[in-house]
Amino acid sequence: QVQLVESGGGSVQPGGSLRLSCTASGFAFEHYAIGWFHQAPGKEREGISCISNVDNSHYYADSVAGRFTISRDNAKATASLQMNNLIPEDPGVYYCATPYHISDHGCFADAQDYWGKGTVVNVSS
Repeated sequence: QVQLVESGGGSVQPGGSLRLSCTASGFAFEHYAIGWFHQAPGKEREGISCISNVDNSHYYADSVAGRFTISRDNAKATASLQMNNLIPEDPGVYYCATPYHISDHGCFADAQDYWGKGTVVNVSS
């Protein structure tokens, strides 16, 4: 059974930090790109950071570049997203997924890919 389980969400003040984790099981994690997708309240879900399974190349959306860092550990079948300097635009649900495409222009996943159920991030003073 394929599973992606996110953890690490919570509530922080602006400028604070959180570290999200994604634990994978039921498939060959090392053969898949992995990414984080953000759905802000009332908005569509978008890929904000992804990492390749081939060469560990990264993609970061402009909204998070310089503040967020993605990493993966194939031996543990996990991925992480270190989120620093959180701002009021960052709240929402963060999903871990296996994107079908990563490039300099974005990372994309659809219903055919593997998805977690999400973890909630709140940023408020």
